[in-house]
Amino acid sequence: MTPATATDTRDRILRTTLELIGREGIAAVTNRSVAAAAGVSLGSLTYHFESQVDLLRESLLLFVGEEVGRLEAIAADMRSRRPSVEEVAGEVERIVEESASRMQQLAEVELHLRAARDPELRDASRRCFEAYEGVAATALEMLDVPDPQRHASEVVALLYGLGLRRLGTGEEDAAGTAEALLTLVRGARQS
Repeated sequence: MTPATATDTRDRILRTTLELIGREGIAAVTNRSVAAAAGVSLGSLTYHFESQVDLLRESLLLFVGEEVGRLEAIAADMRSRRPSVEEVAGEVERIVEESASRMQQLAEVELHLRAARDPELRDASRRCFEAYEGVAATALEMLDVPDPQRHASEVVALLYGLGLRRLGTGEEDAAGTAEALLTLVRGARQS
């Protein structure tokens, strides 16, 4: 197997695992189900990933790596434009509506839940939340909120909670996200 082919196979296995988690949950991730869905042999899967923990950890790390890049680009764009509070809130609502697919969001939640039970996955989960908090801190700083680092986790908790609500209820509309964020920012500005 050439290095490029091995990398392609590994990437296909990881992306297939994320899709499978989003569609059916972590319980559906077996070597056979992943191999079949990715179109690879069981031997190829176990060559790339020694255990289920390795497969799940690497899947979460793939998601985190891509999400961090996406979030850093959003933060850089905000820094360059210096938007108003209302523009930031509207931009966040737009980003929420356009963000990852429902299946990818479900996979992320499943992986974070798995990290709560598996210490080997916690660092990847932590990195993901730190990336979200980095964007939130940048937005809060741009909005002259005192101590933006302190309030960043509150913004992330708000947005994540609203996201869980949408997933759990089947709602797809992110309306109300901007207003909830504005309420939080106004309160943080007064503290």
